[in-house]
Amino acid sequence: MKQIRFLEGEKVYLRPISVEDTEWYFQQLFDSETRLLTGTQRHFTKEGIASYIERKNQDDTSVLLLIALNDTDELIGDIALQDMDVYNRNCNIRIAISSNAETGKGYGSEALKLMLEYGFGVLNMHRIELNVFDYNPRALHVYEKLGFRREGVQRQALFYNHAYHDSITMSMLAHEFRELHHR
Repeated sequence: MKQIRFLEGEKVYLRPISVEDTEWYFQQLFDSETRLLTGTQRHFTKEGIASYIERKNQDDTSVLLLIALNDTDELIGDIALQDMDVYNRNCNIRIAISSNAETGKGYGSEALKLMLEYGFGVLNMHRIELNVFDYNPRALHVYEKLGFRREGVQRQALFYNHAYHDSITMSMLAHEFRELHHR
């Protein structure tokens, strides 16, 4: 069955998540590198994940999509716009790429750019923010390259692996995105 390609780039496309994706999503949540990079501390059940997917699909303050490779339809991660505030026109973005996906190929950057294009160009967001942990310099570099600016640091906001870690808040405004990506 051909997958829906909601947003499509050169290397990846973003598609809606469905309850049929529960097993894949469940497995991703227990990948040790993904858990570290996202700061995931809880454990989950398949039933809980299925329920979460159903709730997210009914939630008009978020858009949760899966990231798949154009050539093979292989799922390599997920991305979401969340906590959308239509009055102030802002939200946050998060992304998780599977540790088994080959890094350094631009998949995450392209998925982020597709979602930012959608957030600013279709959903009319003015400001999109994210948080990244201080032990993830690769993600920091990608976010800065895409045009996110550092706003501040939440000191010792995450306790993970017996230590506290800072969370860096970054954001991008619509006009900054257009200036960088629509020349």
